Amino acid sequence: MWRQAFKNEALWKRVSCYAPRFELADCRSLHVAVRREHSGSQSDLVSSSGHLTTDDDGVGDRPLRATVMAFQSSKPIEEAVTPPSAWYTSCDFAQLEMERVFARGWQAVGRVNQLEKPGDYFTGRLGNVRYLVCKDEQEQIHAFHNVCRHHAAAVASGSGCAHSFVCPYHGWTYGMDGKLQKATRLAGIRNFSARENGLVPIRTATWGPFVLITLEGNKTAHVSTTVGEEWLGSAVSVLSTAGVDTSLHHVATREYLINCNWKVYCDNYLDGGYHVPHAHSALASSLDLSSYSTTVFEKVSIQSCHPVRATGADSDTRVAGPATYAFVYPNFMINRYGSWMDTNLVLPITESQCRVIFDWFLDPSRVDDKEFIETSIEDSERVQIEDITLCEDVQDGLKSPAYDVGRYAPRVEHAMHHFHSLLHNDLSS
Repeated sequence: MWRQAFKNEALWKRVSCYAPRFELADCRSLHVAVRREHSGSQSDLVSSSGHLTTDDDGVGDRPLRATVMAFQSSKPIEEAVTPPSAWYTSCDFAQLEMERVFARGWQAVGRVNQLEKPGDYFTGRLGNVRYLVCKDEQEQIHAFHNVCRHHAAAVASGSGCAHSFVCPYHGWTYGMDGKLQKATRLAGIRNFSARENGLVPIRTATWGPFVLITLEGNKTAHVSTTVGEEWLGSAVSVLSTAGVDTSLHHVATREYLINCNWKVYCDNYLDGGYHVPHAHSALASSLDLSSYSTTVFEKVSIQSCHPVRATGADSDTRVAGPATYAFVYPNFMINRYGSWMDTNLVLPITESQCRVIFDWFLDPSRVDDKEFIETSIEDSERVQIEDITLCEDVQDGLKSPAYDVGRYAPRVEHAMHHFHSLLHNDLSS
């Protein structure tokens, strides 16, 4: 994609060395590199807004708007076409999503059991936002931008337990409440206040076993009593009734790096079981696919299905009892079946790569059954590997000149159409 933006082969060779593989947050850094390398005639390559100008990817303000509006959310699913392939292949479109989708509303970022005692913390990244979530001595949960106020280094990495956060660059030290505790060798500095140089807070909350953050609104520590309604809307009672709560024990985490756009993975989840008999023969044999149903809420869609044979939660079958598959816009999935719950968090990395974090939770009565746990997770991972193969193949196909838009199967792909309509609403607003 990028190479096509350059009319000068020598210029391409110079600029391409800056970043052979881009994080979403780095796309515009390349634009700066282009302007510097091509200062003599930048009008050929760069629009007035600083975007690279290309013919095929809709990069630049007007073409990008046209790409967003190419999907007509007002059309009924029977007449609608899917979003164009540029939604899944354009770097600038991916950057727009970070600004208008992920910077708005509540985002699931972790688990409550990661913050069991004072000093516990974990870190993560959402686009160009590095975040840090921790619990202080008063057992209050906080979230901050993981950026030192001195020279922008990260003050923490990974997860663990600490009394304070010490920047590895120059030693500035912050408390669990984000306040600056120590900054050495500042003799002679003027107009400086430690109170004004603490870590920048991010609004945070918990619902059930999940930790959430939002990058909009009042930036204060916030454990909301209404976050369930804000995040899940009218689906909150449905999920609570389905057993999505803190009584389940977390037993395992897996991460997968997948070479597809994050939406490809979500689309695969939201096809109403359409692909299951074709791609997941073992799973399909345990489900009564004729019972599959989809219910759409404000920003949640719930797919439900019954097993072939009715069994209790104590069954040795992984998919025991009715299965509930909930998609929480924009990128979080909650799957509740029998004694199990698993969640999938889909994080964009580039326009053609995402990271999926799987967490498995289990009913307390089964946590000591190691064989059952290992067998169930192996079965679950087999399905995941099958899905990865599909998603990476689709991403490759989306780059083909033979494909731009597709159609929906009206009776089964309601949740997918709902997802695309929500995206269109956010991207066009």
